[in-house]
Amino acid sequence: MEEYGKILVFVMPVFLILIIIEKTYGHYKGENTSPNMDSVSSVSSGMVNSVKDVLGLSITLISYDWIVSKIALFHLEATTLAYLIGFIAIDFYGYWSHRFSHQINFLWNKHAIHHSSEEFNLACALRQPISSFVNLFTFLLIPAALFGVPSKVIAVTLPIHLFLQFWYHTKHIKKIGFLENILVSPSHHRVHHAINPEYMDKNHSQIFIIWDKLFGTFQEELETVPPVFGITRPAQTWNPIRINFQHLWLMITDAWRAENWKDKFAIWFKPTGWRPENFEEKYPVHKIKNVYDFEKYGTQHSKKLMIWSMVQAIITLLFISYLYNSIAIIGLPNVFIYGAFIFVTVYSYTELMDARKISILWEILRFAFGIAIIAYLGDWFSMNQLFPLANYIIIGYLTLSLIATIYFVSVNFEKEKVALA
Repeated sequence: MEEYGKILVFVMPVFLILIIIEKTYGHYKGENTSPNMDSVSSVSSGMVNSVKDVLGLSITLISYDWIVSKIALFHLEATTLAYLIGFIAIDFYGYWSHRFSHQINFLWNKHAIHHSSEEFNLACALRQPISSFVNLFTFLLIPAALFGVPSKVIAVTLPIHLFLQFWYHTKHIKKIGFLENILVSPSHHRVHHAINPEYMDKNHSQIFIIWDKLFGTFQEELETVPPVFGITRPAQTWNPIRINFQHLWLMITDAWRAENWKDKFAIWFKPTGWRPENFEEKYPVHKIKNVYDFEKYGTQHSKKLMIWSMVQAIITLLFISYLYNSIAIIGLPNVFIYGAFIFVTVYSYTELMDARKISILWEILRFAFGIAIIAYLGDWFSMNQLFPLANYIIIGYLTLSLIATIYFVSVNFEKEKVALA
């Protein structure tokens, strides 16, 4: 928990700087691939995902250590060779877990968030799941376990492997020469994120493109078919927590409505997007029929709301940085209280981004939650030791945030309606 938090304190600013560089470069080239609201939503998704991971809010059904103890043919030390074998094994594991997430209905729920952006940029790489509470795929690390790769090697290599998938989420890098035959490139991954019929469910590899070529899922980016990004049942929200559970909620409601018990069971394991017969007519869900002719979500919003949303995301990043840097000081169970506050914060300001009036209720809840924390603990999780005025700063911020939300809902949204009428 603490070690991973400290890694993220270093990694988060690096990712943020690269996102800003991409945004600046796009502005310079006249090709803005990173609309502000989309980027705020993506960064917000990355924040709640990282909080979930740091707090360890998931379980593994079969531990890697147990698999090693049962099947290891060798017992490697934590050498360069062990890290190399571990990295390749994790990439094999990543290919198949990724592919299963695209092909099995209930597994798509945890992956849909990553594809939900209708743009393709570095920020969308941060759209990672919070709905994956159970790790089902440890068995895919059997190749590493056979060689007896130590669990500490796997533990170190997994986040490195994840972070290395960040760079190729961009439209500004076209092709990378002969490395296209070896590595997953931006071109390969644009294909993967596209909803064009020619590109659907292709290029599942994460670092080495060889897995797609080996298992028949490779597709080159075609000059005549520009990729269109998103999901065919569009999220139509900036709220990453909503997006994380949209597909799950659809499956639950479909299973409840299904009259056939076979359908109630089968819906979870059928191919992604499957619904019982006639459900598309009886219980229609908005779906993109022509990928070249649809309106992207959230293109109409006030400049004030955009700026305020960016401010909220930056302040939330500061809150998270303090959490990750002070886990030992905050201690249990207070880190989980802190994590809950972050979740409520993101939910509240992304509801406001969606122009939902209920965001006032969420902001009132967040304000009361924050004041209750200070009243109960005496300060903001020992922050007064670093900043003597921390209590006043946080209370002031919470008050300002509540006032701003009331303003947007009661004044700004109404003005926007009139302007668009």
